[in-house]
Amino acid sequence: MRWLCLFVAGVALAQTSPPVAPTPDKSVPDKPVHAPTAAELMRASIEKQRAAVRKQAESSGATLIPWSPSQPLSAGAAAPVCDPIATDVVTPLIESAAKSNDLQVALVRAVIEQESGYRPCAVSPKGAQGLMQLMPDTAGQLNVKDAFDPKENIAAGSKYLKQLLDKYKGDYKLALAAYNAGPAAVDAANGVPDIAETRDYVDAIQKKIK
Repeated sequence: MRWLCLFVAGVALAQTSPPVAPTPDKSVPDKPVHAPTAAELMRASIEKQRAAVRKQAESSGATLIPWSPSQPLSAGAAAPVCDPIATDVVTPLIESAAKSNDLQVALVRAVIEQESGYRPCAVSPKGAQGLMQLMPDTAGQLNVKDAFDPKENIAAGSKYLKQLLDKYKGDYKLALAAYNAGPAAVDAANGVPDIAETRDYVDAIQKKIK
């Protein structure tokens, strides 16, 4: 009888005891965690920028217009990854930046058109960013926090353009050449550098503002 009682107690204990977790098999390695590639990180960043631009446009009661292959684009710039910003959204930003820096509205507009085709998330192979294609070093010197923010990019790009105009005593050719190729190249050439891209860039913008 005693053995029967022990057997019943053992069954009851087995039913009430919590299950024991199986010991992991250390012989089987854990599945490696996928680390995002640089391309994946770039795509994610672009999508985030695009969403931010759309949100800004919608909050302004405007819509983004489709990109057209006929729009000018700075040489070597990346393929379109977002729509150009709508005219009624970008115009007040251009006018404000031009006025703050004593620049022609037409000049700022022409530089944006030539640099990015009004695409706020444009990135060149050299790393220039945003509407006015600011290089990271230049953006840092101008205390830019977000080069893909249209307002901040246009304000900083216009300020830099004004600095170049002051440096070259109002000479538009030299200032535009420096914006495209850098002041060092202009100073070394003592004029517009003999670089096809830079000469085409200067000519194209001058035609737009005449």
